[in-house]
Amino acid sequence: MPLVIGKEVLDKARREGYAVPSFNTNNLEITQAILEVADELRAPVFIQVSDGARKYAGMENLANLVKDMASRTKVPVVLHLDHGADFKMVMQALRAGFTSVMIDASHHPFEENVAETKKVVEAAHAVGVSVEAELGRLQGIEDNIQVSEAEAFLTDPEEAERFVAETGIDYLAIAIGTSHGAYKGKGRPYIDHKRLEEISKRVSIPLVLHGASGVPNWLKEKLLATGAELKEATGIHDEDIKKAIPNGIAKINIDTDLRLAMTLGIREVVLGNPKEFDPRKIIGKGREYLKQVIREKFELMGTVGRA
Repeated sequence: MPLVIGKEVLDKARREGYAVPSFNTNNLEITQAILEVADELRAPVFIQVSDGARKYAGMENLANLVKDMASRTKVPVVLHLDHGADFKMVMQALRAGFTSVMIDASHHPFEENVAETKKVVEAAHAVGVSVEAELGRLQGIEDNIQVSEAEAFLTDPEEAERFVAETGIDYLAIAIGTSHGAYKGKGRPYIDHKRLEEISKRVSIPLVLHGASGVPNWLKEKLLATGAELKEATGIHDEDIKKAIPNGIAKINIDTDLRLAMTLGIREVVLGNPKEFDPRKIIGKGREYLKQVIREKFELMGTVGRA
């Protein structure tokens, strides 16, 4: 079916109490894995393109790939711009056919974030496209953009209410303790559920959780068995994801777990069969692990059968 607008998918998710995973893609194999599992499970899905993916494969190339493949699925698919750096990048995404865009001006002071976001909302809404923005900053590294502990800050509930009212955004990314990357701390990362509850009381639009990959133990153990150096890697616990969804979290971004899955498949083939030189067999094994991770995310978030 044709791509759908993000707001349509997320308003339903928040209203009915489940979340929709938003998976990053960089190439054909990742996109295939996402859409094949979504179709199999009858689950709506976001496929998102980061700045790094845009630089790697080209925004228009990835947009055309997703649009073409989504046209042959039976589930709602949203093409989303992840962490749009500025107005210019958002305009490029709109021209390429994205049905959801994020403007991330969270590194600016509140009033400047509002002004930049309002500008994007006006342009995107004029062509019927939904807008995500961010208030608060997540610690960690994504696409070589690193936010230190000193630079990170959690979302203030009162500011969140003001921000939504003043900008007219469709969904809000918040910072409650999650972080980008595979190293989110030691043990069980702290998630500020009380803060989320307060934001949810003040903000009625869908809320978004970035940096929410879980670094599953089975995946980590298999990678360690191949010699990968991931001993300190840790993710967000499934229990924290389940607890967050009833409090308005309707979109949950997943990237690190996909990277780990693809890397595992490639490492197993290359290390297990040094004579192998067929890229299809090397990358294909990674795609199978991707499907396993993606299936687990749909099940965790309650998205199965919601299409």
